Amino acid sequence: MVQPQEPEFEQAYNELLSTLKDSTLFQKHPEYEKVIPVVSIPERIIQFRVVWEDDAGVLQVNRGYRVQFNSALGPYKGGLRLHPSVNLSILKFLGYEQIFKNALTGLSMGGGKGGSDFDPKGKSDNEIRRFCVAFIRQLARHIGQFTDVPAGDIGTGGREIGYMFGAYKQTTNQFEGVLTGKGLSWGGSLIRPEATGYGLVYYVEKMIEKATNGKETFAGKRVAISGSGNVAQFAALKVIELGGTVVSLSDSKGAIIAQSGITKAQIEAIGEAKPKFKSLEQIIGEYSAFSESKVEYIAGARPWVHVGQVDVALPSATQNEVSGEEAKALVAAGCKFIAEGSNMGSTQEAIDVFEAERLSSASAGSAIWYAPGKAANCGGVAVSGLEMAQNSQRVQWTTEEVDLKLKDIMVNCFDNCLNTAIAYSSETNANALPSLVKGANIAGFVKVADAMFAQGDVY
Repeated sequence: MVQPQEPEFEQAYNELLSTLKDSTLFQKHPEYEKVIPVVSIPERIIQFRVVWEDDAGVLQVNRGYRVQFNSALGPYKGGLRLHPSVNLSILKFLGYEQIFKNALTGLSMGGGKGGSDFDPKGKSDNEIRRFCVAFIRQLARHIGQFTDVPAGDIGTGGREIGYMFGAYKQTTNQFEGVLTGKGLSWGGSLIRPEATGYGLVYYVEKMIEKATNGKETFAGKRVAISGSGNVAQFAALKVIELGGTVVSLSDSKGAIIAQSGITKAQIEAIGEAKPKFKSLEQIIGEYSAFSESKVEYIAGARPWVHVGQVDVALPSATQNEVSGEEAKALVAAGCKFIAEGSNMGSTQEAIDVFEAERLSSASAGSAIWYAPGKAANCGGVAVSGLEMAQNSQRVQWTTEEVDLKLKDIMVNCFDNCLNTAIAYSSETNANALPSLVKGANIAGFVKVADAMFAQGDVY
């Protein structure tokens, strides 16, 4: 299943398998164990070269990939990441997580992931367009509304999806719901940019409600967030709307800390500047929102050890962005709720810290509760699924309709994770909160496994 030199995929594989084994799932249903070696190998991996011309007329070449991991529940579904770090290990880990994340939405979507080692930073609009056209012309023969429906990811926003959709349409002579994250006037869904961040906060709302028996909400909570892309921005705006205080954001070059709270105007300034590939350091020096309300910028840092006392932590940047030591710092800072807006945002060492604290707590009220990305951040792909449904019906739902469906999906996802964790728990501390990481892994895995048995993929 795991090949040499695939550390990210190995981490995702081991994290899933260890939680399944550390439950009563295989004792109650030993037949599920035979699914692991099958589900852990992609159904198909497509690799191709992408040749494009830069503004100087020089030929450039990048590696393109699509990992079509599992189609038991529906067409392959997952983003396209454009970043120099992209390799097969990272895409296999993301695709593997996507299988079970998509299962947790309750929608008919399989799991996949793709992208390229192309770096959009520093590229002109024309260079990005030429790359996107070249990329999708190679990928077009392998995707389609009933086969594989890619979406955006790091480096792939609305502009890139637009260029790719246009090239797909020209190549195939088909106008279909093949890419999600489209523009609102040509098949996109309202709430799609906000979906992952909003869904993350809706999930944590349920965590807070359950842990405190409905006595607490986001109101008055101090919330540390990493990242400054769509997920972080909209999670921060929703936290502020619900009465919380956002004390941090970050990017690849550093973090901003504001003990009195990052303002809505500052988040909107970041939202305006980030598509222009401006760093947070540049943004706080150029936008008036930051002269009116000062923030501290710390170069080369992630926020976790700098935020002071916090109640909630939402890693929303990239994989492995919370280390074991940073997890200990968050616990020491009083953090009670950790939920990933990014995929595999916490290292295994960090997860072990959070889970040990949860298990050792004398009561739910004093517990640390951790939610993995495959559950907490599934709102993004959920609304992608809703976009696919709207495309199939040739309709567009209102903001209120989509937001309500998103919230229902996140609430159902939380309840599924919670109830599954209780049903298959092997833990002896009756006072401990159920393990959401085990609940998410088991619930997603069982749904996919049942479909694979029914379709003869496993027998």
